[in-house]
This record gives sequence, structure tokens and C-alpha cells, in this order.
Amino acid sequence: MAAFRVPPWPCLKLIRFPGVKRAGTGMNTGAFTISIDFELYWGVRDTRSLDAYRDHLDGVAQAIPRMLDLFEQHRIHATWATVGFLFCHDRDAALSAAPSARPGYENGALCPYRYLERSADLEERYHFAPRLVELVAATPGQEVASHTFSHYYCREAGQTAATFSADLAAATRIAAAQGLVLRSLVFPRNQWNPDYLAVLAEHGFAAYRGNEHGWLYAATDHGGQNALRRMGRLLDSYVNLSGHHTYTLESCAGSLPLNFPASRFLRPCNPRLTWLEGLRLHRIRRAMRHAARRREVFHLWWHPHNFGVDTDRNMRFLERVIEEFEHLRRVEGMRSLGMAELADALAAE
Repeated sequence: MAAFRVPPWPCLKLIRFPGVKRAGTGMNTGAFTISIDFELYWGVRDTRSLDAYRDHLDGVAQAIPRMLDLFEQHRIHATWATVGFLFCHDRDAALSAAPSARPGYENGALCPYRYLERSADLEERYHFAPRLVELVAATPGQEVASHTFSHYYCREAGQTAATFSADLAAATRIAAAQGLVLRSLVFPRNQWNPDYLAVLAEHGFAAYRGNEHGWLYAATDHGGQNALRRMGRLLDSYVNLSGHHTYTLESCAGSLPLNFPASRFLRPCNPRLTWLEGLRLHRIRRAMRHAARRREVFHLWWHPHNFGVDTDRNMRFLERVIEEFEHLRRVEGMRSLGMAELADALAAE
């Protein structure tokens, strides 16, 4: 299987775009960054029953190849943060690859190993996806990254830095067995934990996705994600309540791993809110234009299962977002860069 390869930055610096002037430091163009949280049922297992979410998961096998085709057609680079379980073919392989040190969540329902060991009839297509992982890795410009091995929650009571480290070791081992080096990570449920960044560095990670700034997007445990926060984020998808959340590359400088925060969640189409779809697209386009003109980063993210239902409608929306990027690439010189590529760009500067 082909591993992700980052183009050498000096080659990128030879590119010249009409109308683009180099700022004093940092990139001389804006960046359009996509990260995708690839998790299947592991991402919702503790909040939704399999029967309730089956339709969304069934659609992933069709949605991912369509996304990859679209990305290849438009030369879009993306970072696929992949749960380590998905590299496995079945339950036995997953348990064999699992670390011996496991998180002792106070809420036992959060533990995926208990679920993995006790589920009598584990339907493989909802829990494992080695062929899809291979397809991502074989597509030009796609970075296979980590979403931890077990969809690990870094802010829940009972887990520790030691068990997080064991989880990352398992994730890097199973990727290495496929010829892949994991350089970027997305914290499950966006529970990024500053106390654990040193652990990321120890395991060779160069980048992670932090959260948008502000109270609405603060990293908390599950209990902290109350109805007010969720409602505020929903409204913010259609109306600019919190800003564009774009940023200069220089602002991310520091010791490894580097934080490349999210700018916007690509919320899936909602049949009850179709009359607001124009506002949702306008919100994203304005932020992209803001980033392109100010030579900043716009970081969009979503899950494949968000496209599992109403796939055609969600793909059409994504196509319109990418059409905007194509325009900004022509006019402003905006680049498509994955998370590891952003890290390399900053190191080069």
C-alpha cells in the first residue's frame, strides 16, 4: 500500500501566482486545509445505538470513494484521522493489536474494549475498514493520520497519560505494519488535552488539530458539552457568531506538536433546514475568502458518516465548497495543504 508522501517544500516555494505578493514571513498564499475524522461506529458507540445509526454507517463505503475521486480531480490534499481499529479485519485482529495498558474510564460505557470483547455479533463493516484505509492511502495527496487507536477520550475521568501513550503506541504500530508513518492527530470528540502534548511528541507526531477559539468550542469532557453550547454551534454554522477562525501560519509556531486549529465543521445537510443551506455555504465561503486574501489558513473538517445519508446532497454541497477553493486558487493563489504539509511549511519558514 502506498504511504502518504509530503512534497518537498522548496519545490512549492518555486510556484508563483499572479497578483500574489509575498508577506514578510510565513506563507505567501492562504491555505485550505481539510481534516476528516474516520471512525465508523467507534465514534458514536457510546452515544447512539447501532440500529439508530446504521443508515449513516452503511453510506460510508460509498461516500469515501466519491470524496477521494473529487479530491483527486481537483488536486485537494486532505488529512484522514483514522481510528486504529479500522486498520483491522476483525475482532481478533483488533484485540491482538490492542495495548495491554487500557484506559480505566470511570464511566465504563466509554470503554471500547469492553464492548469489543462482549459483543456477541460484531458486524465487521461497521467496525473495521482496512480496504477503505488502503484506498485513502493510495490516493494522491491524502495523508493517513491518527484518531488514536481506540477513539481515546483524553478528558474523561479515569484515563491517564500512561494509557494514552500506550494507545498511541498501538496506533503507530498498526499503521507502520501497513507502511505508513503517522504524523498528525485529531483528538476524538475534540477533547484535546494540553497535558498530553508531550506524549504526542514522544510518539513522533508533528501536528494536531485544536479547537476553534471561544467558549462555544472549548475542549471539555462529554458532560461539558451542554445544550447551550450545541445550540450555539448550530447557529454559528449559519450566522457568524464567533468569527472566521482563520489564522496565520506563524501563529502556530512553537515546539512540536504544532496546533493547527479547526476553522469550521462541515455540518451535514439537514432536511428540516434546507431553506438555510445558502447561509451555511455563504458562511464557509466568506471565511475561505478571508483566509485567502489575508494569507491565512482555513481548516475545514467533518466525518465520512456525516455523508452517509443524503450522500448526493452532501456531495453537491462539498463540490460547491471546492469550486470556491478553485476560484481562490486561481485568483489568490490559495493552496490545498494537509496538516503534515502545514507543519513542513512552518518548519521551512
